[in-house]
Amino acid sequence: MNTIQTSIQDKIAIITLNRPKSNAINAEMVHELQKMVQIIEQDKQSAGLIITGQERFFSAGIDLIELYDYNETEIRDFWVSFLKLTATLVSFKKPMVAAINGHSPAGGCIIALCADYRVMAEGDFIIGLNEIPIGIIVPENIFSLYAYWIGKAAAHRNLLSGKLLTVQEALQCHLVDEVVKPGAVLQAATRQLKKYLEFSWAAWQQTKLNMRKELTDQFSADPDEILEPILKQWWSPNTRAILETVIRNLKGSK
Repeated sequence: MNTIQTSIQDKIAIITLNRPKSNAINAEMVHELQKMVQIIEQDKQSAGLIITGQERFFSAGIDLIELYDYNETEIRDFWVSFLKLTATLVSFKKPMVAAINGHSPAGGCIIALCADYRVMAEGDFIIGLNEIPIGIIVPENIFSLYAYWIGKAAAHRNLLSGKLLTVQEALQCHLVDEVVKPGAVLQAATRQLKKYLEFSWAAWQQTKLNMRKELTDQFSADPDEILEPILKQWWSPNTRAILETVIRNLKGSK
């Protein structure tokens, strides 16, 4: 696969997001993740899953530079696939831990939110959902996923202000569960996953699914109704102007 790397160590599958230079999410990565997560869920040799990134990025979120040039069919297909991937991760039956090795805004944060536990590297990294300042509408199911971990009031405040949190802020509001040295992120994630695996598989799995039922119901809804306002806003002159400015800044920093 071109955008992810996968390995299995002691029955733990590890997916490493691997798109230079910031693991930005494009259509290819979404499709590869969808395929691999489904394989791992069905694979009897894989007892759990860790998702991580490389260098200083877990994922910088969606690849705005690439997505900006998608036509109407391509961008609709992307959002349908991204919501499907999120639904697959939310309903993933096995233990899943996010080993957040660096920056994780927007789409990167959404992937991390699907995990059962989040370990983040200490440092000058940021995490959170900053879609609104970019002109992207956040659907209700993504808000519910965010609020599932940090509470509705905090999720409401953070989303409407486009707030990106420091590592310590994320730890304090329980967006992440543990902060460790950068070189110890994968080790800490593995340790936590092995703790989950010590429990009765049937009891752990069914309890997880019970607790997430409201979320999984929301993510199983028809994407067309969710996507209509998102796509309308995506093509609005205001959002296109914001995206053009963001893309110029991104290209200028390369």
